[in-house]
Amino acid sequence: MSPTALREENKLHRVLSLKDLIIYGLILIQPVAALPLFGHANYISRGHAVTCILVAMFGMIFTAISYGRMATLYPVAGSAYTYVSKGINPYVGFIAGWSMFMDYVFLPIICVIYSSITANHLASFIPYHLWLIIFAASFTLLNLKGLKIAAITNWILMIVMSIAVFYFMTSAVWYVSNHNGFESLFSLHPFYNPSTFSLKSVAPAFALAALTYIGFDGVTTLAEEVSNPRRNVLLAAVLTCVITGIWSGAQVYLAQLSWPDWNSFTVGLQTNAARNNALDTAIMNVAHRVGGLTLDVSLTIVLMLASVGSGITGQIGASRLLYGMGRDGAIPRKFFAHLDKKHFTPDYNIMMIGMITLLSAVLLNFEECARLINFGAFFAFMGVNIASVRKHYFSV
Repeated sequence: MSPTALREENKLHRVLSLKDLIIYGLILIQPVAALPLFGHANYISRGHAVTCILVAMFGMIFTAISYGRMATLYPVAGSAYTYVSKGINPYVGFIAGWSMFMDYVFLPIICVIYSSITANHLASFIPYHLWLIIFAASFTLLNLKGLKIAAITNWILMIVMSIAVFYFMTSAVWYVSNHNGFESLFSLHPFYNPSTFSLKSVAPAFALAALTYIGFDGVTTLAEEVSNPRRNVLLAAVLTCVITGIWSGAQVYLAQLSWPDWNSFTVGLQTNAARNNALDTAIMNVAHRVGGLTLDVSLTIVLMLASVGSGITGQIGASRLLYGMGRDGAIPRKFFAHLDKKHFTPDYNIMMIGMITLLSAVLLNFEECARLINFGAFFAFMGVNIASVRKHYFSV
């Protein structure tokens, strides 16, 4: 084989279209991303969760533009680390890379927590903390055996989730129109209720609502396999945020119409733990109201499956990132670059992340994990935005 042919064989092929890239981004974010946040975002914002999701969408669109513009300059498998290193400084890029690593670490933690919440909602006779152990151990054992989640599995999961969400939205429309009339489906109160609106309450909910969009930047990792990456990566990143915002906003809007009393979830609850638990399961209560036990159980199972899928994938990503850094000598190679001889998985990393996941899931709640994930992502997003502005307007 000639050297030219060999180079072509070892090169990633640009076979993905704009549509393929958008679908990939939507799978990463998941069509049910906003629903677990509903209770907390609605409570913190005093009934303005949909407003928070839409405002967060505009912020993410600007960040998506920055990612896309950096991809036009560096049309390779991109990341915050690459773009910030190239656009600002390698040391700042290193910090941005570690900030994104926080997402990988905390993703399985928040997924173990939410999987346990949903499982406990379905089978409350099994203690919540036992569910934490079951899910943390399951994620770890499956990944130790070299589990590979194929693209077809993601497609099936996305279709199932989309059907469940459509079922929920249809039931909500039916419930609201039957109880309050068809015209009640068109209301400004979920967007702005003058009796409860205040920037002091809405502002903290913006950051929480932004968790809906975490993962859109994953489309840049396929920059070497996309046809016309200088155009399609930017468009895919922006359209992924827009589609997610509209789809998620519609879900939360209907949930707010179906349960307008945002404060009722926590009435009479004296402890923070009890209030957090009520807000964690708020969307299941809405589902039960609009669709009965069938929708409640269906949505709970789908949310649990989504959390399981994301948790396993997050643990895989974190373990492989540590493996790559260990292999390069950035962190101790003997431990972090160790591979299991049978399954060829970075077993030490997987077990370490599994233990961190379980311990953190016991100590933290869903809202705290969401804020920590957002902190890491926001720092990296800020770095990419600054890098984009610097490269396009201040480079010499």
